[in-house]
Amino acid sequence: MNTDLWGFARVAAAVPHVHLADCAANEKEIAHLYLQAEAAHAQIVCFPELSVTGYTCADLFLNQQLIAASYKAIEGLVTLTHGRAAILVVGAPLYLPEKGQLYDCAYVIHDGHIKGIVPKHALANTRGKQESRWFTSGCYHQADKVMVPIQEGCVVPFGDIVFSTRDFTFAICAGEDADQIIPRSAVAVHCGAEIILNIAAMPEVLGAREHRLSKNCEHSHRLQCAYVYASAGWGESTTDAVYAGDAHICDRGELIASSQAFLMEGQLICQDIHIEALRAKRLQQHHISSPGMDGAYKQVYINNQPHTDGTLLRKINPLPFVPASDKQQQLCEEVFQLQATALAHRWSHTKASTLVIGVSGGLDSTLALLVAALACDKLGRERTDIIAITMPGFGTTGRTYQNALTLMKELGVSMREISIKAAALQHFADIGHDVSVHDVTYENTQARERTQILMDVANQTNGLVVGTGDLSELALGWATYNGDHMSMYGVNADIPKTLVRTLVQYAASKFSQAISTALLDIVTTPVSPELLPADHAGNIAQVTEDIVGPYELHDFFLYYFVNMGFSKAKIQHLAQWAFHNTYPAEVIDKWLTTFMRRFFTQQFKRSCLPDGPRVGTVGLSPRGAWSMPSDAHLW
Repeated sequence: MNTDLWGFARVAAAVPHVHLADCAANEKEIAHLYLQAEAAHAQIVCFPELSVTGYTCADLFLNQQLIAASYKAIEGLVTLTHGRAAILVVGAPLYLPEKGQLYDCAYVIHDGHIKGIVPKHALANTRGKQESRWFTSGCYHQADKVMVPIQEGCVVPFGDIVFSTRDFTFAICAGEDADQIIPRSAVAVHCGAEIILNIAAMPEVLGAREHRLSKNCEHSHRLQCAYVYASAGWGESTTDAVYAGDAHICDRGELIASSQAFLMEGQLICQDIHIEALRAKRLQQHHISSPGMDGAYKQVYINNQPHTDGTLLRKINPLPFVPASDKQQQLCEEVFQLQATALAHRWSHTKASTLVIGVSGGLDSTLALLVAALACDKLGRERTDIIAITMPGFGTTGRTYQNALTLMKELGVSMREISIKAAALQHFADIGHDVSVHDVTYENTQARERTQILMDVANQTNGLVVGTGDLSELALGWATYNGDHMSMYGVNADIPKTLVRTLVQYAASKFSQAISTALLDIVTTPVSPELLPADHAGNIAQVTEDIVGPYELHDFFLYYFVNMGFSKAKIQHLAQWAFHNTYPAEVIDKWLTTFMRRFFTQQFKRSCLPDGPRVGTVGLSPRGAWSMPSDAHLW
């Protein structure tokens, strides 16, 4: 598989072993880590602030010998990059004799050339730092280019720059960027930067690393950018300051790589940034680009080559809707509260006397029943105000039937059992349908009969029919039009099947043993509408995932199609990487084709959905979550 098609960029942050004021030794340390990054197929690697000289040189920065030595080290690094693909970003001073000013800079070097120099703006003068004693802020320099005394006639762009490559754009800031009232990175993002490289030298105090990491991740999320941070480490600790070598990489708020603290040798972290996902989210958030800021940064192009070994370092989560284990309890509770609060408000507003819900013993109706019980508790009402109806049909199995009865009994709701068999047989006779022909008419007659019962009981009891269909079924159109497709309030409409299963499994820990046993059995029961007769052993004969495909695949497809706007080819590549140990490529392609076909042909069912609470970032409600013509043809 070729990552060039996937829209990823490989970035690295390096923390070298620094030798204070020994530029030749530092050049070797930087070169060693740069070559490691090059071997790892990184497209860009950044080093900490003033890593060529060492950040804590203090008044030695004013020594001409140190400045000359730093230029010689930069010249060696320029030569090193010749013919190599990785872009090198390294910190070193720049002296402009005509101005008598010294700048704390980031040098951007590629293929034997200095492509640009970015000076530090916000000089630190707190916590023992006296940067303005030696350096001039870059905000005071107006020239677009400067002469660098490294190669004869070496004139390079200088100032605030957004660097564009074939695959991504990036900009550089230095020091405590995210702490500024107007961070340089924010301006750079408004001017088109997708990756922010923060070269820094931050001394450690208790709790500083955790705070810095949290701050930079939040900054990355707010700006919808990648944030690569590299701070000074071993060798910089001197006098009163200790430097831990903090480095981390964040992608749109997610930490994807971090260094070890207080190591005695240099280290490198490397990870893949999902550039195409970043661009997709920015396309949805028009506020990223602000009029009037376009000219704040100069534009410099770097003609880099695609640089990949055909692998992907980034883990692709096969279950994007399911919360990670360490956050599962918190997020499951939040989902239940969102659903139950919304249902409680609708119940209260309509002044309905009851909630009417069909309970099949399957995942969706189980979740809806649990939400209804929680809504009842929120309003201080008796759970007997919930009328739960089980409606056995031709395909109902003993397993689901018994689980439905257990749930209704143990939750203390009003129970009813209304068989649909006689009504369905009468309807077959009325329309002249052969009962032995188990086609779509045979199936949908049962689904519509169940909905009719629920609606009529709601009329009898001044009730509100609670819909049970989930987001995955809506995406596939796996619902009988004017059958289970319709309700008065669909509490599961924003919950994909993989999350439904997780929620029901989580709920098993919150109830009595009898309910818990039933819930855990429901989780392992094959998903089925049970509209076809059971097999000779009384087991479910109609397994949904055998017909339309695995829901874990469809939820993956749904997430990346709706949430990211990715093409079918892009989704296919991601799915092959995420599920490479689970499904062969041809199986993924088969079900992806099924998903795309059904998603587009079934939009008409989503255009007239009943109300339901918005829960996650992906929704298909026509009232703001997802708008699409019913007759589009894109797959």
